[in-house]
Amino acid sequence: MADTSRVLTGLRTYRLIAAMWIRSTMAYRASFAMTTVGNFVATILDFVAILLMFSRVDALGGWSLPQVAFLYGLASMAFGVADLAIGSMERLGRRVRDGTLDMLLVRPAPVLAQIAADRFALKRLGRIAQGTLVLGYALTRLDIDWTPLRLLLMPVTVASGGAIFCAVFVAGAAFQFVAQDAAEVQNAFTYGGTTLLQYPPTVFARELVRGVTYVLPLAFVNWLPATYVLGLPYPLGLPHWTAFLSPLVAVGCCALAGLAWRTGLRSYRSTGS
Repeated sequence: MADTSRVLTGLRTYRLIAAMWIRSTMAYRASFAMTTVGNFVATILDFVAILLMFSRVDALGGWSLPQVAFLYGLASMAFGVADLAIGSMERLGRRVRDGTLDMLLVRPAPVLAQIAADRFALKRLGRIAQGTLVLGYALTRLDIDWTPLRLLLMPVTVASGGAIFCAVFVAGAAFQFVAQDAAEVQNAFTYGGTTLLQYPPTVFARELVRGVTYVLPLAFVNWLPATYVLGLPYPLGLPHWTAFLSPLVAVGCCALAGLAWRTGLRSYRSTGS
């Protein structure tokens, strides 16, 4: 009962802080529109780079342009959801360094919810919109044998991928309790992770594919579900039913990230100044 109460309190805190930032953003609608479009354009350049590659080759690691676009769309949507929800976690190192985290600790609200909702940025919807458009393009070009399982797997994949990226954000923030200003290290696994997943697993060394499958399971964000939907083999020879493990992997990642967060928060001793 106590855990449920804390979760509900955290959700309410998150909702109130996010709503405050949304009201602040919408007070300047023209600025909001321009920054959202700017975010959209900045992220679409990643896909432009892929288009330039395919202007010189017919396939990338045995994957066609629509198939790579399918990967790209799933990864961008999943990461976009996580970035919108808790992208502000990367600022924790700065708060630890300058001591402003202490201000959050004395408030009667969960620290994780306060940091996650801080500076909630609707402009990040641009990344989600861009990923949705690329995924839509891929679906119009691919000849997929749609079955009930494949249809069900699509929204489950995006939701599970978003949860996995949220866990990476939280775990990276927990690391900053020790390393303090280590936002770039965290970004290597969040922004770097989504860039990695935008390309087919066949272009990477098997050791790297094993690492993002068994150690940091980013492969469950899109690689494994995509190979099932597209009917392609996975480089490690895993059976197709592993594509449906994404929700379980997401739950496990969130549990471990929560443990890391609690451990890091308990170890915090302020700036000492």
